[in-house]
Amino acid sequence: MRLTTKGRYAVTAMLDLALHAQHGPVSLADISERQGISLSYLEQLFAKLRRSNLVSSVRGPGGGYQLSREMDGIQVAQVIDAVNESVDATRCQGLGDCHAGDTCLTHHLWCDLSQQIHEFLSGISLADLVTRREVQEVAQRQDLRRCNTAKSQRLDKIETSFVE
Repeated sequence: MRLTTKGRYAVTAMLDLALHAQHGPVSLADISERQGISLSYLEQLFAKLRRSNLVSSVRGPGGGYQLSREMDGIQVAQVIDAVNESVDATRCQGLGDCHAGDTCLTHHLWCDLSQQIHEFLSGISLADLVTRREVQEVAQRQDLRRCNTAKSQRLDKIETSFVE
C-alpha cells in the first residue's frame, strides 16, 4: 500500500486542529511545533485543504485555521483526497500497465484492496479519532511537552536578563 507523508501529515495536522479547535483558530506554527512538520510544508497542505473547504483561515491577531465544518462531518478519506493523495495498493497507480505495459494477474485484487481501504477511511471522522483514548493521551503529552518547553525558555530569558 502506498500512502506518502503528504497524506499522513495532512491527517495528522487536521487531527491536531480538531483537538485544539475549542481554543479558537490554531496557527500553523503551533501545529508545526507539536507535530514536527515543517511550517512551509503545512502551508502547502493547508492551501489544498482550504480549497477543498475542509478548513478556513482567520486573519489578524489570534488568527490561524479552523475546521470549516463539524468534526463528525470530516472523514479521513476526504483529507487524503484533498491533498491529492491516493491510497493505492497497486504498483501501477491503478493504470493497469503493471506487467510489461499490460494488466498483471493480481491487478484487480490490489485495486479492490485500495477501494476497501478508501471505504474504511471514509467511515472514520475526525470526531471518531478525537474521542479515542490513545489519541487524547498523545495530545496531552504533546501539549505538556510544549508547555514545559515554553516555561523553560521563559526561565532562560529571566536568568539571562538577571545576569546582565
